[in-house]
Amino acid sequence: MNQSSLPWVERQGASHWSVAMFWLIALFFLFQITASIVVVVLLFATGEVTSAADLTDALLRRTDLLFIGNSTGQILFLGLFSVLLVRWLHIGSDTRATDFLRLRWAPSTPLYLLIAAILFVVVQPLVMFLGYLNSLIPVPESLVQMQFDQTNMIRQFLQTDGVLVLGLFHIALVPSIAEELFFRGYVMRAFEKSKGVMVGLAASSILFGLFHLQLQNVLPLTFLGFLLAMLTWRSGSLFPAMLAHFINNGSAVVAGIYQPELTFSEADASSLPSPILILASILLTLFLLYSMMKWTQKGDT
Repeated sequence: MNQSSLPWVERQGASHWSVAMFWLIALFFLFQITASIVVVVLLFATGEVTSAADLTDALLRRTDLLFIGNSTGQILFLGLFSVLLVRWLHIGSDTRATDFLRLRWAPSTPLYLLIAAILFVVVQPLVMFLGYLNSLIPVPESLVQMQFDQTNMIRQFLQTDGVLVLGLFHIALVPSIAEELFFRGYVMRAFEKSKGVMVGLAASSILFGLFHLQLQNVLPLTFLGFLLAMLTWRSGSLFPAMLAHFINNGSAVVAGIYQPELTFSEADASSLPSPILILASILLTLFLLYSMMKWTQKGDT
């Protein structure tokens, strides 16, 4: 094979997964730095602050700007940069970035969109139960406080007037595209290329759970990441996972606006759905996963 047609990663004797891990760490910091810079620039540009001493109070008042900064970082580094990394490093001259990322529409894609929508509705009681189990695991107080602050920020944002469209954009639409491009498109695919499908499924799910820096939610986040990875692998398309991600986050936005006391209550036994509902959620989730494995063939790799 002509060496010039090989991906840059293979020409350098590197592995797809190790390059992806390097960029995961690098993009995490670039994302955080960019989001912070955007927020500070907007605060000064809008006249909310005139000196660095005013920043803390202004951030508490303008949570909308925090979400603008966060979305900007996600779009640039989790979304756009994922596509560029694939084009620059991970594909040869005879492969398209859209194929690597599974940005394709197949005849079976509508079926998987339907499965994704149903799956991410019926799984919610199980996700709540996993969140309760996660709450029983001891977590350093500093991380508990950090997650508490994040939750309060989201709650404050969702309780402002006329926030539904902005909430769906920042919390549902942008992550459903950008995070799926990065985790199920780029990271999962890179691990598949080097370590095989099973490692790709596991690695992308765990890294997705850890990336959010919410140890009190790492179990449900990792499980949701696994479901998104399964949808992507079995369908051969990223679109079902994008839809499922949007439904999951979008429903949380709607619930946070119209049922804040229930949505933001602490995860304890009293806040759980009934055992029958949790059992039904488990059985239906397993049935849908089994159906994906039995009735359909996995997408091409």
